[in-house]
Amino acid sequence: MSGHVLVVGNEKGGAGKSTVAVHIAVALSRAGLSVAALDIDLRQRTFSRYFENRSRWAAARGVSLPGPTLEVVVSSARPDRQGAAEEDTARVVGMINRLKSQNDIVIVDAPGSDTIPSRAAHGAADTLVTPINDSFLDFDLLAEVDPLTNAIVKPSLYAEMVWNARKAKAQTEQRPIDWVVLRNRLSTLDAKNKRRVGEAMAKLAGRIGFRISPGLSERVIYREMFPSGLTLLDMTEDPDNPLTLSHVAAKQELRELIAALKIPGVETAAF
Repeated sequence: MSGHVLVVGNEKGGAGKSTVAVHIAVALSRAGLSVAALDIDLRQRTFSRYFENRSRWAAARGVSLPGPTLEVVVSSARPDRQGAAEEDTARVVGMINRLKSQNDIVIVDAPGSDTIPSRAAHGAADTLVTPINDSFLDFDLLAEVDPLTNAIVKPSLYAEMVWNARKAKAQTEQRPIDWVVLRNRLSTLDAKNKRRVGEAMAKLAGRIGFRISPGLSERVIYREMFPSGLTLLDMTEDPDNPLTLSHVAAKQELRELIAALKIPGVETAAF
C-alpha cells in the first residue's frame, strides 16, 4: 500500500507553514508511523534546516528524538527553461512516489511562491494543508474580496491552481485531494475582524470546497524552538525550557489540528 502524502502549501510567506509541517511530522513520528519529510523549497530550506538543528541538538546532548527521514529536492541544472521545468516536475513526482512506497506518511513542505516543484507536489497530495494568518490580508491568498461589502468576488490564482490539481487527481486516481485551510496564529481576542474573516472563509469553503480547521495560536515558543529543532512534543527533553501551562495548551491545539486532518491510520492519543 502507498503512504499518505500530506503537502503543506500556500503562496505567501509568514503564515507558519514550516512550523506546522515540522510539528505534524514529529507528531506522526511519535505516533509510531514511518514518516518521510521532503523539502521542496529551493531557496528558504526552513523545513530541512529545522531538522538539521534538531539532529545537532540531540547529538550534542546524547539523546534520541523521534522524527522523520529527511530528503531535499535539488533544482534542475538544465539551461533551457522548458527542459528544466520538466526535469523538476519529474524529480519531485519521482521522489514522492518513492517515499510513499517506503513510508506510512510523506510530509512535503512547499515554498511560499508559485514554482514548478510546488505545482508538482500539490498535484501529488492526498491531503493539502494551507495555513493562513487570520486576517483579510492573508485571505487574499484564497479569494478576492469586495472592499465595500466583504463579498467574495472570485477565487485567487492559488485557489484556481489547487482546483485544477484536485480535478486532475480525481480524474487519474478517482479520489480528490482533501484540502484543509488552517486559520493559523489565531488571536485569543474575539475581535470583530476575526469574526468577519471567519464568516468570509465559511462562505468560500462552501464555494470552492475546502475544510476549515483552527491552526496554531501565536506563541513566542514557536520562534524560540527553531535553533534547537525541538517541537512542543519534545519539551520534556530540554531542561532549559520547563513545561508550562502555555505549552500544555499549545500541545492540545496540536492534537486537535492532527485530529482535524483525518489522516488514515493516525491515532492522536499516541502523542
